[in-house]
Amino acid sequence: MTSFTHDGFDLAFLDRGEGEPVLLIHGFASSHLVNWVSPGWFKTLNEAGYRAIAFDHRGHGQSTKSHDPADYTPEKMASDAAALLDHLGIARAHVMGYSMGARVSAFLALAKPDKVATLVFGGLGIGMVDGVGDWDPIADALRAEDAATVTHARGKMFRAFADQTRSDRKALAACIETSRTLLSENDMARITQPTLVAVGTTDDIAGNPVALAAMMPDAQALAIEGRDHMLAVGDKMFKQKVIAFLGEKGI
Repeated sequence: MTSFTHDGFDLAFLDRGEGEPVLLIHGFASSHLVNWVSPGWFKTLNEAGYRAIAFDHRGHGQSTKSHDPADYTPEKMASDAAALLDHLGIARAHVMGYSMGARVSAFLALAKPDKVATLVFGGLGIGMVDGVGDWDPIADALRAEDAATVTHARGKMFRAFADQTRSDRKALAACIETSRTLLSENDMARITQPTLVAVGTTDDIAGNPVALAAMMPDAQALAIEGRDHMLAVGDKMFKQKVIAFLGEKGI
């Protein structure tokens, strides 16, 4: 791991392999390690001839933490991704995001379209536009002094995940408050890059991938069979489809 500085944050990143670059943007409460290294994405991409790059969002993993919700808008996190590409001298890359990372990827494509060759939205379908439910109880669960007092089902899940990964729970609570900015149908229509929208068939968070893909001029949907929000990211078929998609589209 190495790091670079942007907007007052030291952002840790990993850069491996040669070939067309693929920037990987992880989800909420996760990290480059949990979302991309452990599930085998670096290995898969490198073996397929791609340069894999992933970073820890501000407030996550080995990057600087802030407890100020104003620091965690998708626009600011997308600017971190663009700054990393600039830091590495990469003019244009494939961009793949999972869950919150998919939202950040969309904001990146809208703000810096010339930097984004293709997009993969994993773990987020029509929730990009319609929302993904009430996440305020998750912030409360993350701030709770005693995990045993958390009764909200999704809150318990994310609290356990945060504790397992030894995350800064106050930073995550701040992040979840402001990172959920929705995109409009018009916003989605302005994303012209070839896009793959992939969601697990038992994912109860992401929303329908077909509905989101239909809003975009060059998008296709992928159902990741039998996978929920947590397990879809490492699915073997998902990896195969992404490699085929990247090979077909190129930079």
